[in-house]
Amino acid sequence: MAALLVFIVFLVAIAISIPIGVSMIVGSLAPIFLMDKGGSIAQLLNNTFSGANSTPILAVPLFILGGVIMAEGGISKKLFNFFSYFVGNIPGGIPCAVILTCLFYGAISGSGPATTAAVGSMCIPFLVSLGYDRQWSAGLVAVAGGLGVVIPPSIPFVLYSLATGVSTGNLFLAGIIPGILIGLFMMIYAVFYCVRKGEDKALIKAQMSELRSQGLWKLFKESFWALLCPIIILGGIYTGWFTPTEAACISVFYAILVSLFVYKSIQIKDLIPFLCSSVKTYGGLAFVLAFATAFGRVLSLTRATKIVEEFIVGNFSSAFTVMTVLVIIFLILGMVMDTGPAIIILAPVLLPAVQALGVDEVHFGVVLVCCLSIGLATPPFGLDVFVAGNLAEEPPMSVAKKAIPFMVAFIIALFLITYVEPVSTLLVSMFGVGGGA
Repeated sequence: MAALLVFIVFLVAIAISIPIGVSMIVGSLAPIFLMDKGGSIAQLLNNTFSGANSTPILAVPLFILGGVIMAEGGISKKLFNFFSYFVGNIPGGIPCAVILTCLFYGAISGSGPATTAAVGSMCIPFLVSLGYDRQWSAGLVAVAGGLGVVIPPSIPFVLYSLATGVSTGNLFLAGIIPGILIGLFMMIYAVFYCVRKGEDKALIKAQMSELRSQGLWKLFKESFWALLCPIIILGGIYTGWFTPTEAACISVFYAILVSLFVYKSIQIKDLIPFLCSSVKTYGGLAFVLAFATAFGRVLSLTRATKIVEEFIVGNFSSAFTVMTVLVIIFLILGMVMDTGPAIIILAPVLLPAVQALGVDEVHFGVVLVCCLSIGLATPPFGLDVFVAGNLAEEPPMSVAKKAIPFMVAFIIALFLITYVEPVSTLLVSMFGVGGGA
């Protein structure tokens, strides 16, 4: 009964538009005041402070800051030019270059909205100038921006690690193949669309000729430092040189050095506004992370996780069935809830149950993040849709309609990822590392 009370109060608080972090505290306080269960106020406060006083949690604001600096440093344009050199002349090649840029930029920013903003601000006007539909171009970037939370280093994977204790390094490894697979399916649709609808081949050829006249070596030199960033971060983690949290710190210094002294695209005076922007982005999430520890402790004391586990194991006989149901729930939830809070709330409650049915903890994390990343491009929450819509100066709902075929391609890849577990666990089994963030 106490566990049910926690969830009822929490959901009612969210329904009346109380912020998620505060809703967690209200839900946690309910059994303490009304039933004298779930611990004490002192324990709740201690758990809240312990949730914020964590070294691994530092990876989140640091990755956000590194992504902001890279975005302002014009990294996306250099990556786009590099990929366009190779695929720009094939049918649908320019949209494919946009998807590849999002895929690779996600390995720098770790954030869906950051990837959408950085790539979209440059690519949407460029696509429109080549004759592509404005709303379609914005929909492409909105969905492709979701790759920023699947490709490592991924902020949602860090949050999943904080919530469950699963190795951040293994989660980063597990996201590589799914991210590439999703990007591949999206590119297949982009090519199909461009072949069916047609392109302004003369205009595209003129742009590609101008780009190719610069030569591959020059484009490679310009994009080299951007291409090197994820190699340094991920290579350092998997060689054991530094932890994921230390990698986040290194990404910030790398972004500053490259943007200040190599590309010279920012000035020292710009760093303070970047810090302010990162703090604003992380501020709300920081409270959610702190309160989530207290919320999770109350759920444990009221046996909520055990009740959920017994319900799932008692009503579902196979991992296939339960994962199908959960994928549908996650897709719906992603429409109305931000990725971070959804992971923090759902992961520790559901993971014991799916593990009891034989689902790998890393695989479950990948499926959860992939489902919620689709929600970034899905109204009514759909943050990536709003970002892309603002960049294209188009209504978000119009952008969302054009994004539907890309979401279908994403979902097809998602089902492959969900039901073929080695897609996410293969690299972990080969190169997996121990430890958390």
